Amino acid sequence: MTDGFRDVPHDEAHGGPLGVRLNWLRAAVLGANDGIVSTAGLVVGVAGATGSRGTLLTAGLAGLLAGSMSMAAGEYVSVSTQRDSEEAALEVEQRELSEQPEEELEELTGLLADYGLSSAVAREAAVQLTERDALGAHARVELGIDPDALTNPWHAAGASFLAFTVGALLPLLAIVLPPSSLRVPVTVLSVLVALSLTGWSSARLGGTAAGRAVLRNVVGGALAMAVAYGAGSLLGAVGV
Repeated sequence: MTDGFRDVPHDEAHGGPLGVRLNWLRAAVLGANDGIVSTAGLVVGVAGATGSRGTLLTAGLAGLLAGSMSMAAGEYVSVSTQRDSEEAALEVEQRELSEQPEEELEELTGLLADYGLSSAVAREAAVQLTERDALGAHARVELGIDPDALTNPWHAAGASFLAFTVGALLPLLAIVLPPSSLRVPVTVLSVLVALSLTGWSSARLGGTAAGRAVLRNVVGGALAMAVAYGAGSLLGAVGV
């Protein structure tokens, strides 16, 4: 029984081990989606201005590296800030447990009672959880934090870098490998298919309607490429 009550709040706050994995998968899909759209817009825009394979490759690689590094740095900062906040909260909780154990036991009893337990059962569960792992119990039930599974900012940064890079490689290869006359059509078609897949995947992972997610992805990506290509063509025509 005590294990069940220890796990329930954690599952509600973070989704449990399965929820954590789904969150990572969702972040990977969204990172790949960003890589597809941003790089596709860049290379299609450049293709509107020039047909030089070398120029397209240079622009695409620059966009891939800049985007992946930016994603990694942003994720590192974000997760580091979250981890610092969680560690600070755990330090406060540990101090409170040391200085006022009885008050903390009463608080844990009340929190468990909020799940529908009787006062006697909540008290017994709180006592057993405290004896087993007081900080872990309060962290999970009160704070919604698993002290044994704090997010690693380096892992998050690496995952974001990899996801963006994988997504960016598709439009980069699609724009430089085909013959000159097919570069833009092949890139546009490849990107729209890929965006359909990432939209469907993100919807399935998030438990939402796939049709709307796919439509948003495809329309947004198509619009980004159309605007970029138009701007590139205009700039190429005036010799900028």
